[in-house]
Amino acid sequence: MEVDIVNLIKTIVMPLADDKEQIKVDSKQEDDCLVYDLYLSATDAGRVIGKQGRVAQAIRTVVYAQNHKNEQRIKLNIVPMTVE
Repeated sequence: MEVDIVNLIKTIVMPLADDKEQIKVDSKQEDDCLVYDLYLSATDAGRVIGKQGRVAQAIRTVVYAQNHKNEQRIKLNIVPMTVE
């Protein structure tokens, strides 16, 4: 069963965020890995990262586990957006 990684990331992050409209996931190919950038508000980023990065690590573990059949590595970056 093929899993859409972008939807998986959004499904995990949505319940943690207050400002759900600002959540955006972009993917790009870099050298030997597929990079997912998760954009969300700065206040939600703290909640998604968690104490000592524990929540972020748990999210990364789930995302990496879904990609276990592919040879390609995955990176998940959490990018807080600042309001100017």
